[in-house]
Amino acid sequence: MSRKLSLEIDPRVEELSAITAAVEQFGDAEKWPPDMVFQINLVIEELGLNIMTHGKSEDLEKIEITLTAEGESLTIEIVDNGHPFDPTREAPEPDLDVGLRERAIGGLGIHIVRNLVDNLRYRRQGGRNHVTLVKERVR
Repeated sequence: MSRKLSLEIDPRVEELSAITAAVEQFGDAEKWPPDMVFQINLVIEELGLNIMTHGKSEDLEKIEITLTAEGESLTIEIVDNGHPFDPTREAPEPDLDVGLRERAIGGLGIHIVRNLVDNLRYRRQGGRNHVTLVKERVR
C-alpha cells in the first residue's frame, strides 16, 4: 500500500520550513531512518531554492511537491511553471578537483541531488517542469 503527501507552497524561501516539518512527520510515519529524512529534505530544499532563484518567472505560481512512499521506495515529484530547466541535462558536472578559490560559484546543488537519489527524471509538459526523483530506503 502506498502513502502520499502532497504540498503546495508559494515560491518563497520562508515556505521551505513547512516542507521540512511535513517531510519529517511523513518520514516518522513511514519509519524512515534519520539519514533518509535528512537527504530527502536536502534534495527538496535544493530543488525548491533553484526554482525560486533561477527558474522564477513573473508568473511563477505555487510549487507542487508530492511524496509517494511504496514499499522500500519513495518517489518525489516537484512541479512548477518556472523557466524550463532539465537538471538531467542542463547542469554540468562540477570540477571537484579544482581548488575552492578556482572553482566557479554554484553548480554543486544539482550534483548533490544527483548523488542522493537513485533515479532522476525530467519532462516539460503543459508549460510546467516536472522533476521526478526516486529514493530507495537508506538502511
